[in-house]
Amino acid sequence: MQIFSKIYQKSLDWAQSRFAIYWLSLVSFLESCVLPYPPPDVMLAPMVLKRPNKAYYFAFITTISSVLGGLLGYVLGDILLDFLLNYELIKPASVASIKLAFDEYGVWVVAIAAFSPIPYKLATISAGSMSMALLPFILVSLVARAARYYLVALLVKTYGAACDLWLQKYIDRLGYGLIIIIIFGVWYVG
Repeated sequence: MQIFSKIYQKSLDWAQSRFAIYWLSLVSFLESCVLPYPPPDVMLAPMVLKRPNKAYYFAFITTISSVLGGLLGYVLGDILLDFLLNYELIKPASVASIKLAFDEYGVWVVAIAAFSPIPYKLATISAGSMSMALLPFILVSLVARAARYYLVALLVKTYGAACDLWLQKYIDRLGYGLIIIIIFGVWYVG
């Protein structure tokens, strides 16, 4: 069964859609404030793979949309944190750990979350709930998000064709292998 191959091909086809840039913008915006997954990289990479001449344009759109979403996250944190916690839209333990990190590292928490796989929305909401200065928040978000998305665009533009060939050949094995690892991990922990 080639389930993962079909999904991969569908994502590549979808990346060529005339609406792909709008979906990329929307996902980038929402992922920065409320949407749990997928990260915009999952959409950015196939779009760059299919249109490498627009790689940096896609990275720019992703960056701007993500930072605007981060501003909404900041506002949510500033205005609605108690509401979000009461209705369990945010895990209190996640916010508490981010607040501890803010106390120790300040604006660097935003930079790390904006660049790394750590959910950026936790940093944006926490920054708002702590009334972090807005200008440093915006500047650090712009720099870190741009670094992340431009790096993805550069890597996919440079190595994407070779990776695409490799993925087309092995993606089903990788997908099933990942499922086996997850099942084993759940069984082992449980």
